[in-house]
Amino acid sequence: MKEAPDCPVEHVSVNENKTRVVALFVLLIVIAYLLTGYLYLIAFLALDFLLRVSRFGKVSPLGVLADVVISFFNISNKPTDRAPKRFAAGTGLVFSLLIIVSALLHLDLVAIILTIVLAFFAFLESAAGFCAGCYVYALLGNLGLISVK
Repeated sequence: MKEAPDCPVEHVSVNENKTRVVALFVLLIVIAYLLTGYLYLIAFLALDFLLRVSRFGKVSPLGVLADVVISFFNISNKPTDRAPKRFAAGTGLVFSLLIIVSALLHLDLVAIILTIVLAFFAFLESAAGFCAGCYVYALLGNLGLISVK
């Protein structure tokens, strides 16, 4: 998929197929939360997003599981820049934390809406390889809210 014109670039490659597998796991966990209401599932996602945004991405449980799936099914490496994927993981972390806070404050409708939005973007990444993080990053840059490289 072609990147947005102002997409952040770190010149560090990651496997886009791995990010799509991770997004599938995120989608499945979010659906499990919607069906069960177990907030621990979202807390697990928040921790995983935090690990992937930080320098500890190699120990992300979903990343490790995705490596196993990629190896088992012999899925090829498709290099892409890491920056938009990290930005998207940061956005996932923010959404996860907002879901947790909303649920703890018994703002159930807010929590459900945020969860559905998270599921939607995880679905887009997993099924179509569409990373909204790049486009959101570009939009924030165009609004002057962040510095775009």
